[in-house]
Amino acid sequence: MHLDTCLAIEHALRAAPTATETPDVAAWWPQWQALAATGAPTAALAIRGGFAADRLGWAFASGYQAALRALLPDLPADTLAAFCVTEAGGNRPRDIRTTLTPEQSDTGAATWRLDGAKRWTTLGPAGTLLLVVGAVVDADAARPLLRVARVPVPSAGLTVEPMPATGFVPEVPHARLRLQGVRVPDAALLPGDGYDTCVKPFRTIEDLHVTLAALACLLREARARAWPVALAERAAALITLLAGLAEGDTRAPAAHVALAGALQLVQALYAQASELFAATPDEPAAQRWRRDVPLFGVAGAARTQRAARAWAALGG
Repeated sequence: MHLDTCLAIEHALRAAPTATETPDVAAWWPQWQALAATGAPTAALAIRGGFAADRLGWAFASGYQAALRALLPDLPADTLAAFCVTEAGGNRPRDIRTTLTPEQSDTGAATWRLDGAKRWTTLGPAGTLLLVVGAVVDADAARPLLRVARVPVPSAGLTVEPMPATGFVPEVPHARLRLQGVRVPDAALLPGDGYDTCVKPFRTIEDLHVTLAALACLLREARARAWPVALAERAAALITLLAGLAEGDTRAPAAHVALAGALQLVQALYAQASELFAATPDEPAAQRWRRDVPLFGVAGAARTQRAARAWAALGG
């Protein structure tokens, strides 16, 4: 494990378990930007960002930004990025109706026209760079090739529409996107098939980093409230396990099996935390936890399928 990641775990166990009240993105973003500027490994960023979070929403946002940097290490520290996959029909390759049409600019350089719409773009209303998945228009292709385009905000033809707040982690904003003739230079397309190189691996990378951040946030809460030391020990053990997976081969079937097992243990830890928070139901942190717990159930079916595919690949 990277030394900086080990130091981040030690920080979560040793530092004062206090967090600055952070009501909105404007208050959270400078904290994250300063953290990202350190250049620490993404697992360490997720742990430190989660420990600094005063609520699950900012732990989630920190883990999400760390995950994007694990996927694309060249993202600058001052970039608030958003991965834009989901459309009205879903987020599977066959659901993608956003198109990338090859063109030529006035100077003769290769360029692309991006048209379509996206939903549930996390942090989209505050984003400065959108990573938009589109299907390449090619009549000769046997199946649509997905590519990922880097689209800066603002861009001509791009409309970012804030969505209503969700029932859990409502502080984290989402957006709908409309893309009408957005011009994308060829150099702004990420290499390779966007599904194989970005969409599919990001599901695992995001799970690892968001869970790391959520556990670090929970560890801080446990220490601040002098909860049973066994809970803090289990949180530290799971953080260490998940950090190791995050810094290993996240595509390996064995890693997916280990992640499935770890997430089962994480869910049990969350349930124990819910019981302890219930002892102080009027406390703002307890109210936020109760409100935000549904976050942990998002994409549960996809995780089950991922584990089943991993076992099949291993011959189990």
